[in-house]
Amino acid sequence: MKSKRLFGTDGIRGTANREPMTPLTLVKVGRALIMLLREVRPEKNIKVVIGRDTRISGFMIESALAAGICAQGGRVRLIGQMPTPGIAYTTRGMRADAGIVISASHNPYEDNGVKIFSSDGYKISD
Repeated sequence: MKSKRLFGTDGIRGTANREPMTPLTLVKVGRALIMLLREVRPEKNIKVVIGRDTRISGFMIESALAAGICAQGGRVRLIGQMPTPGIAYTTRGMRADAGIVISASHNPYEDNGVKIFSSDGYKISD
């Protein structure tokens, strides 16, 4: 799946358990993130922090992303519930290589989304 089909204006969003917000796709996203980060830092153990909002689908999405990251050799730190700016701040503060927030903010409850931050706490490009 090409990034233009996955990433919208602010990450990946959609109805939970429907493409692209399925566990299989999110495992692939986690793996792809580690592969991309290894191109920049091939010698480093890649560390990713993940936080989420209160939506129940966040647990499924968090698990799928963490599985993909770990399957590709990355390390994950699950932060739990935290607002989006908090994850950006924590990513930078923990000197993580990337941060992920699982949230759909003002979208309907059945939706959810994934936003990925770089090590400096800013949203990554497609």
